[in-house]
Amino acid sequence: MTGALPIAIEVRLRGAGLRPTRQRVALGDLLFAKGDRHLTVEELHEEAVAAGVPVSLATVYNTLHQFTEAGLIRVLAVESAKTYFDTNVSDHHHFFVEGENEVLDIPVSILTIANLPEPPEGMEIAHVDVVIRLRAKRG
Repeated sequence: MTGALPIAIEVRLRGAGLRPTRQRVALGDLLFAKGDRHLTVEELHEEAVAAGVPVSLATVYNTLHQFTEAGLIRVLAVESAKTYFDTNVSDHHHFFVEGENEVLDIPVSILTIANLPEPPEGMEIAHVDVVIRLRAKRG
């Protein structure tokens, strides 16, 4: 890999407190090169294999969780069977297209959330995730 993108990924990793290993840089390049997106571990692994990046599924899983802990991406639990990783860490919500396993961003300015319950003593609300499930109209 040559050009500015890998350097930007290395800087981003270092800024998040992660050592820019060859595999982290390669996976970060694949993950962030296409803008904001939502991927599963399996989807990123398939992209890595197709790009000739020698990486195991376990390494992709571990790397995505390291990126999450470092604040580079966030976990989006849409289905019980699949976890998506979102490269857009800003406050926003999601549409989930059932049957197509597609996740789409909803800008936070479009949705207003009111009447949130008081959190238990000693706790504060860190983030509110809204997932609106969509399906094709019937008949």
